[in-house]
Amino acid sequence: MPSSLTLPCVLLTGFDAFGGALVNASWLAVEQLDGQRVAGHRIVTAQLPTVFDESHKVLANLMRCHLPTLVIVVGQAGGRQALSLERLAINIDDARASDNAGRQPIDMPIVPNGPAAYFSGLPVRAMLQALQQSGIAAELSDTAGTFVCNHVFYRLMHALARQRREPRRRGGFIHLPFLPEQGTPSMLLADMVRGLKLAVECALTTPHG
Repeated sequence: MPSSLTLPCVLLTGFDAFGGALVNASWLAVEQLDGQRVAGHRIVTAQLPTVFDESHKVLANLMRCHLPTLVIVVGQAGGRQALSLERLAINIDDARASDNAGRQPIDMPIVPNGPAAYFSGLPVRAMLQALQQSGIAAELSDTAGTFVCNHVFYRLMHALARQRREPRRRGGFIHLPFLPEQGTPSMLLADMVRGLKLAVECALTTPHG
């Protein structure tokens, strides 16, 4: 059996707590998958700061360091009751609240003169079916908002669209609900972890997004 260090890598990221909260469901779920093997790949996890400019720079450094074949950024979205497979990243920062560095951009392009939007590189329809068949509440979403989650999602897809390496890396974004202790609607942490692992497996074993 090959060493885990020789296996191709999946990069899975969550965010730190923000808005005065003590925890962020995305990081609590993601960190439990660190080092696990899925479909011949090893999962590497990392935490991103909930800060507009810094978040995508940290992600870019992680991608250069680990050279992942698949990148899934995971965020938290209060008010949702299922794993939300995001289909679209839009080229705008428009924050209703400040990020963790006190920044609150309004109607600002993420990449000046960049495309208006990017579709996810994940096989979201196949992932949706796999999750629902396994009893995990899941949905397709056409909006990742206009806060830091969408910012990182857009910058990730912009970077992947410009890549020249083969085979081409794929990436996308998944939102998680609150944990029960954070409010309602919510999902158990164990179900989030199981759902994320299944989503990674489906993404790795489905040829095209």
